[in-house]
Amino acid sequence: MTLKAQLTADMKTAMKAKDSVTLSTIRLINTEIKQFEVDNRAEVDDEKVTAIIMKMIKQRKDSAKIYTDANREDLAEKELAEIAVLQRYLPEMLSADAIAVEVAKAIAETGAAGMGDMGKVMGVLKTRLAGKADMGEVNKALKAALTA
Repeated sequence: MTLKAQLTADMKTAMKAKDSVTLSTIRLINTEIKQFEVDNRAEVDDEKVTAIIMKMIKQRKDSAKIYTDANREDLAEKELAEIAVLQRYLPEMLSADAIAVEVAKAIAETGAAGMGDMGKVMGVLKTRLAGKADMGEVNKALKAALTA
């Protein structure tokens, strides 16, 4: 079952269960998917749906931080609840150790020697780890490996 089909099935289940948080979050995902399809005149695949969901999670994390800093815990909790729903549709993320192993492999493959080669290595890692790891964490691991 594709992610898009899974979202549709889960939306029906959420409607029946009267789960408003899940229902509204899935509707937001479907809106983003439809917007992408209209803009690019193409059907989305699971990889693109995963990228859309990861983007939505990043936006909500940023919003939750802003709300927390502004002492608006009610709004921050709403964003965090949406993140929990969004994460259900992502594949299992790599651990920090697995990210470090991938970073070491990419450095060896590209022959990177320092921070000047970071872009070259990051390009390899983005294609290899897209949807499997938080790219912010990958970036931190890569910086640590190149400066060590």
